[in-house]
Amino acid sequence: MAVMWVLVSGLIWVGLHLYIRGESMQKAEESLLSMCDERARMLQDQFAVSVNHFQALAILISTFHYEKHPSAIDQDTFAYYTAKTALERPLLNGVAYAQRVLRSEREAFERQQGWTIKTFEGVSSPEKDEYAPVIYSQETVSYIEALDMMSGEEDHENILKARATGKAVLTNPFRLLGSNHLGVVLTFPVYRSSLPKDATLEQRIEATVGYLGGAFDVESLVENLLRQLAGNQDIVVNVYDVTNASEPLIMYGPQSTNSYQSPSHVSVLDFGDPFRKHEMKCRYRQKVPIPLSAITTPSGVFVICMLAGYILFAAWSRYDSVKEDCRKMEELKVQAEAADVAKSQTARVCGKALVSLINEVLDREKIESGKLELEAVPFDLRFLLDDVVSLFSSKSREKCIELAAFVSDDVPQIVIGDPGRFRQIITNLVGNSVKFTKRGHIFVQVHLADNSYQHTGLSEEETLLGDTFNYTPNTLSGFEAADRTNSWENFRLLLNNPYSDLHASEHSCKWNSEKTTLVVSVEDTGIGIPLHAQDRVFAPFMQVDSSTSRMYGGTGIGLSISKCLVELMGGQISFVSRPHVGSTFIFTATFRQGQNGNFGDVNRALIESLPDDFRGINVFLVDERPVRSAVTVYHLKRLGIHADVGSNIRMALHAMKRLQVLLLERDSWNPVTDATLFDQLKELKQKGLISEVPKTILLATSELNQTKFDMYFNMVITKPLRASTLAACLQNVLGLEDYRRSLSGREMESGSGSALCRLLEGKRILIVDDNKVNLRVAAGILRKYGAKVECVERGRDALTLLRLPHDFDACFMDIQMPEMDGFEATRQIRLMESNAKEKFKSTREPSNWSRWHLPVLAMTADVIQATSEECIKWGMDGYISKPFDEEQLYQAISRSFVSNLNTNSG
Repeated sequence: MAVMWVLVSGLIWVGLHLYIRGESMQKAEESLLSMCDERARMLQDQFAVSVNHFQALAILISTFHYEKHPSAIDQDTFAYYTAKTALERPLLNGVAYAQRVLRSEREAFERQQGWTIKTFEGVSSPEKDEYAPVIYSQETVSYIEALDMMSGEEDHENILKARATGKAVLTNPFRLLGSNHLGVVLTFPVYRSSLPKDATLEQRIEATVGYLGGAFDVESLVENLLRQLAGNQDIVVNVYDVTNASEPLIMYGPQSTNSYQSPSHVSVLDFGDPFRKHEMKCRYRQKVPIPLSAITTPSGVFVICMLAGYILFAAWSRYDSVKEDCRKMEELKVQAEAADVAKSQTARVCGKALVSLINEVLDREKIESGKLELEAVPFDLRFLLDDVVSLFSSKSREKCIELAAFVSDDVPQIVIGDPGRFRQIITNLVGNSVKFTKRGHIFVQVHLADNSYQHTGLSEEETLLGDTFNYTPNTLSGFEAADRTNSWENFRLLLNNPYSDLHASEHSCKWNSEKTTLVVSVEDTGIGIPLHAQDRVFAPFMQVDSSTSRMYGGTGIGLSISKCLVELMGGQISFVSRPHVGSTFIFTATFRQGQNGNFGDVNRALIESLPDDFRGINVFLVDERPVRSAVTVYHLKRLGIHADVGSNIRMALHAMKRLQVLLLERDSWNPVTDATLFDQLKELKQKGLISEVPKTILLATSELNQTKFDMYFNMVITKPLRASTLAACLQNVLGLEDYRRSLSGREMESGSGSALCRLLEGKRILIVDDNKVNLRVAAGILRKYGAKVECVERGRDALTLLRLPHDFDACFMDIQMPEMDGFEATRQIRLMESNAKEKFKSTREPSNWSRWHLPVLAMTADVIQATSEECIKWGMDGYISKPFDEEQLYQAISRSFVSNLNTNSG
């Protein structure tokens, strides 16, 4: 940019220099024109004066020589008169008069004059028709007396032209006698006074009596003229006879011109001779100098441009410097804000950890005091496992580990028990596995206790120990697991147990009235537990060692509480762990099987309803790992989809005629060799062997750049899999009708947000809080999950909106409010509901009483005060600590809805 600026400034200098120089040259040309025209005009004027005096002298001769008898003019008189009037004829250096003499008059003329007519050579003139001898002359040209002016060829021609036109006629330039200067001769006719103005040629010839002639010393006369004018020393003047344009005759001025090109100007001279043309050419004596302003002005502008450029450069540099400083300040600001956010997040994490610790301590205290009671509500076990897997899906994708859940076919779909506590156990175990696993997999399995080990074909001791040296892992991820029970050889036996083939009605009849014990295993390929620490795993507030605690954190109470909860459910918990291999936690729990019926709100919260529009669809799965393929087939079977499995993509070609969808695992896909499959599929369609090319879906453990796979696959599904997510993807790919149960788009996202979306989608929720900031925050969070939210700031305003029958599905109530706190507001709400139930109990069906009990959840930051006992005492269904946590929010809302169902059903 600097170079460009200098170049542009240089161009400005050149342009301005040429402009000023051009202006100066134009002014010089105008000045030259003025001076040349002035000199030409003065020369013309003086010539005109001389011609006028010629005319006057001609009249004088005609009057006093031919009209007077005797003549009043003689040689002495003519010489005296012309000498006295010479100043009036500045261009002439001498005047003479030649009389016209015919041949017949020559002899008498010569006797009268006393001399013989001579030629210019000084000899007697030969016989001619007429002569023009000089009879009178000015003293300066007295040497031409008696010379015949018609003896010269040019003079003869000029005399004839002059008497024919009556005007002065000039000769060509020639060297004058005496001065040797360039000059010309002016010839003017003298007529008798009786000549009319419109005389013809014959009349003019007849009336001609003589001729006046004058010698012009052009050089001397022009030089004297120019000497009188200012600035003559600056210009060079040339006078030309241009009668012959091809060979102009110079009359005045230097013969040669300078080598340089100088401005010049030509002025036309009119001397009154119609037969000759003259012009004056003027030019400067020296080359026109370059004006100083043509140097100084552009140079000044150039300097100004350079200064302006320097200023702009300095300003730009300063701007860049300030911009860089601002950027650094912004970075420092971002770092400061990040540090502040980090501190806030650290404080929040610490607060959440403290709340979690308090809740765990309270749970532990309740268990030890025997005050913890388990609920008995129906829930979908498979749906609950899907939610737990979704809760940790983002972390598993970040670590690129396989996370999956599998439930045997013989496990009932609906069981009756405490879903919250069961979820708490599995969440604790899966959370620990995610925390301590960096590669491999985390696998959750649920089987009937009667089928877990009896059908493996191995004793428990052989299964756990096995042949270490000859063992090849064939697990979910291909990494070795601590408990070899879950290897493909044993897992295959569980898939083929005899109960899985029983008819659904027969199986339901067997388990409807009986309790069943389930075995749940959570297997990971993490860091494992050291042997010296395995005996204190379930001890409260005990960590494996200090290094593990510093690296991974934790309180050491989660497994202790899980053990207590398992025992409350009538089961036992154990584990198998091998350092640097992984851990497998196994626990049992007893449930009752529930009926698939109308459970009201609990269906939306705890029982999943999958679409049935996939019946008859055939899918081929390409997966080289049998355990992982069994998990994928498990989710497909839940949707009613028949799936064939192959270890490579070539095996899918044999099933193309009845195939709608092709699923491929990412590590089973080779873009170099398998890409030819799509060309083969197109070829099969062109041959008519298949009607449509099947839809292709890629299954991946971590997030992928989908644009790289768009040319091969219709969709990429990121695991872990869950039935509802898989259903939504298949409906999108196959173009089937959307779920009639309004499946939210947010269900495709990871985390527990999908479960909250199903719980809160379309629900009307009232928030009561005297702090406007808390209201906006809480409303924003609940609206995020699809709830319709209304806000009030006082307890009395809430009572006005909560008149029976309730138009709201739940109420979030702040405890500490002025005038009427949350406990008092809840007490009055329950009082209104109790009075209404007593009044309408005899006329209303119990199934319709759900509109007479509103779930009320307490909101408070004081987790000690807001215990479940305190909430229950005042009629609340639970509490949520501030700020909201997704998992806690889900658990609180799901429990309140379940409690509401049980209360109304009772």
